[in-house]
Amino acid sequence: MAVAEMNTSLPMATAVEPPERGETEGCIQCQRGSKLVLFVTGRCHWKCDYCPLSDNRREIDFMFANERPCNDFTEVIEEAKAMSATGTGITGGDPMMDLPRTLEACRALKQAFGAEHHIHLYTSLPFDVAHAKSLADAGLDEIRFHLLDLQLERYIPVMQACRKAGLFTGVELPVEPDCSERLWELLEELRAAPIEFLNLNELEITIGNQSNMELRGFNLSTEITAGAAGSAELALALKQRVSAAGDGVDDPHDGQRRQHYGYHLKFCTSSYKDAGQLRARFRRRGEVMLKPYEVLTEDDTLSYGVLYCPPEHADDDMHELIEKLDIDSTWLGWDANNGRIELPISVAEHIAELVEAPVAVVEVHPTFERLEVSLTWLNEHRPPEEKILP
Repeated sequence: MAVAEMNTSLPMATAVEPPERGETEGCIQCQRGSKLVLFVTGRCHWKCDYCPLSDNRREIDFMFANERPCNDFTEVIEEAKAMSATGTGITGGDPMMDLPRTLEACRALKQAFGAEHHIHLYTSLPFDVAHAKSLADAGLDEIRFHLLDLQLERYIPVMQACRKAGLFTGVELPVEPDCSERLWELLEELRAAPIEFLNLNELEITIGNQSNMELRGFNLSTEITAGAAGSAELALALKQRVSAAGDGVDDPHDGQRRQHYGYHLKFCTSSYKDAGQLRARFRRRGEVMLKPYEVLTEDDTLSYGVLYCPPEHADDDMHELIEKLDIDSTWLGWDANNGRIELPISVAEHIAELVEAPVAVVEVHPTFERLEVSLTWLNEHRPPEEKILP
């Protein structure tokens, strides 16, 4: 089959939800999948029992740009370009535990992509107020404070300093179902705080915090989400109160009419983080990095054909495919890690019964490590066992 007959695109997954009025730029770009996730350090002062980090990232002194391990900012910039990032979210651990690296990250990203590249940062530290100007001068645009033990007072001075430095300042919290009373109180306390937004996240039960969540009596809300039961319901009730006040109507829960809270409240569900934001980022990277012989699927994975061969035969085999099937060289690739030639699915199907070598269709995530999620054999031949997915 001629290459020109290949179907190189399939319908994309669900569309991005439109942003709410008053939503932060960091959230808007995250929903689009255009934000690089920059993990600058695994170090953190605190041991929050709901921390979702896996053990392989806790307390490490290493960077990840999206899923890619990075030794320096050159690699960080490469990953940002690979997804055509319009902004970056700096996270950890706690980025303020390594302030020099965090400042360097802001400067490197702004230098590479310009002032319009939006950068936001998460921290749980009520840090020295002098650092607020340093962050703004380095290029930070937005900062989100995680209030430890849901206590606000200790953060007021640094929030004020951040606002004065020109940073868009707010609070971001997981909604703990057993902290309902304190969260309702916090809504009122935040009226007087120097913030512009409050982001509430559905509490997630992950491998990193499962044991602690079980000790607190939390269960998954459903079998298809990582959200803790009761978290979403509480978050929605909190959001409805703030929204009702903003619209000048009665609270649907107690019937009272309240004054505008002065900040925007956003609620982000666990399922949307996975099915919306994460998939949008995968899709974006897939679109940017798509090779001529790859198909971006409805599941936002990459699919293509492969022909296994010994490394010493690769050049000759690729040349033979080019000559006999009239394929342009850009429609073939060599995967040295797995010992196989990458090629269009149509070519794989065409040659499967003509060659005495393993031929398959592969599906991978469009991330740096290209994690393989499926492999479908097209003939009876198989490569050595070490080349096959377990």
